[in-house]
Amino acid sequence: MGRWQQVREIWGGLSGDTWGVSGTFGTPWGHAGDIWGWVFRDPTRSPQDGDLEGDTGMSGPGGPGGPGGPGDPVAVPQVDKGVVPLAGTNGETTTQGLDGLMERCAQYKKDGADFAKWRCVLKISAHTPTRLAVMENANVLARYASICQQNGIVPIVEPEILPDGDHDLKTCQYVTEKVLAAVYKALSDHHVYLEGTLLKPNMVTGGHACATKYSPEEIAMATVTALRRTVPPAVPGITFLSGGQSEEEASLNLNAINRCPLPRPWALTFSYGRALQASALKAWAGKKDNTKAAQEEYVKRALVGGTGDTLGTPWGGGGGGGGGGGGGGGGGGGGGGGG
Repeated sequence: MGRWQQVREIWGGLSGDTWGVSGTFGTPWGHAGDIWGWVFRDPTRSPQDGDLEGDTGMSGPGGPGGPGGPGDPVAVPQVDKGVVPLAGTNGETTTQGLDGLMERCAQYKKDGADFAKWRCVLKISAHTPTRLAVMENANVLARYASICQQNGIVPIVEPEILPDGDHDLKTCQYVTEKVLAAVYKALSDHHVYLEGTLLKPNMVTGGHACATKYSPEEIAMATVTALRRTVPPAVPGITFLSGGQSEEEASLNLNAINRCPLPRPWALTFSYGRALQASALKAWAGKKDNTKAAQEEYVKRALVGGTGDTLGTPWGGGGGGGGGGGGGGGGGGGGGGGG
């Protein structure tokens, strides 16, 4: 059974109350079913397989549409067609899928989609990311965002800097700032309406092979500083990807980010995949008898992400996802995406 079928099996019996863990960013987009639209997409599925058009036709517990039936949000389609090698570079990539995107977005809108996602990937090494890769991916993201907005769809802009390598925290912060600065310059050049976008970035962390292990406070300070230097306050919400962090690390770091003493003019929340689903899938173990336990574990992880509360650790308490400088009270965590 594929991962999508596993997650759908766990999800099938969840009650409508489950959807209350999603965040609203203080905008009209704040439906109780947002988390459904952000989580239940197979992260292993190829976007070429029908361009994920089938995802927008799924039904929730209330019938066709989102969890509550018609009018509720449906799954967020990832509209890119995957990363491809960027010629003339040492293993860097760009993301394809702009061809035909206007027509696909028009259809997604008819199917009920309000959001779309596009992922670009950059990596840190002694010689990367190059200026070519940064500018290419920034312009691709901006073109995608412009096309989405022309069709009444909110673009989720995802410039992911991979955590692979042995780079330190300062290097990741420097690269993150350069990448985000390029992205927002490109969005401006393409006349993208920032108030109608969301950013899905990486947290600023050391590389997986870095000898130094940084505290959540250090990660939070570096992350918020990088965002403050590059992301305009017009952007309503920032939804962090987990970037290979464990469930506990992702929750600790998000909580620390929302407790950082620096001003934060955006709602800061989460868009996790593995960091939401791993415990639920483990609890389920492919056995129908474990479905209820898996559902409870999934809801617990979503609530942990939503409040920044790590259930019994010194980091417990409010100030979590959705409770940042511009985004309502703690406990309004965003939906989990495929990041």
